[in-house]
Order: sequence, then structure tokens, then C-alpha cells
Amino acid sequence: MLKRTLLFGRKTRVTFVLPLDRPSGVVSVVGDFNNWCPGSHELLCRRDSTRTVSVILPPGVHRFRYLASGDVWFDDETADRIDHHGSLIHL
Repeated sequence: MLKRTLLFGRKTRVTFVLPLDRPSGVVSVVGDFNNWCPGSHELLCRRDSTRTVSVILPPGVHRFRYLASGDVWFDDETADRIDHHGSLIHL
């Protein structure tokens, strides 16, 4: 799930949220905003049985995917669009 919070200066805080048990192991969000660098934005466990990470992004279209342990790539079903290159979010 994606949560968006509009910030001063037209930037948006995007919080990436996944259930704690899906998938198991370490998960990070990678995309054009972190040069597709795994581990830069690792989702951390919360008390409400979710894991999250927040990223502040400028206006525009951003592409991302999740990377889980074992080199498992997957998309966000709540993204604005998903194509054969991954998930897209429009800000």
C-alpha cells in the first residue's frame, strides 16, 4: 500500500507499506529515486504487523519495485500503474 502526504515545496512523502508476513525476510523498495540501489530504503517492522519506509519525492512520475530476500522482485498492487518494467507512482 502507498500512503502519500503532500509537503511544503510541492514534494510528497510516500510511505511504502507491506504486511509483515508478505514476503518473509528483508524487503527494500528500489527505484529511480535511489538509483535502483537495493538496501537504500529497507522496510522496517512496526508494531501494527506491517513494515514501512518513507521517501520524499519531487513531483513527477517515479518507477519502483520491491526486492525481497532471495532476489525476489515484485510490484505494488496499489501503484498508479504497473507495466512490464515495474510499478509507477504519479505525483
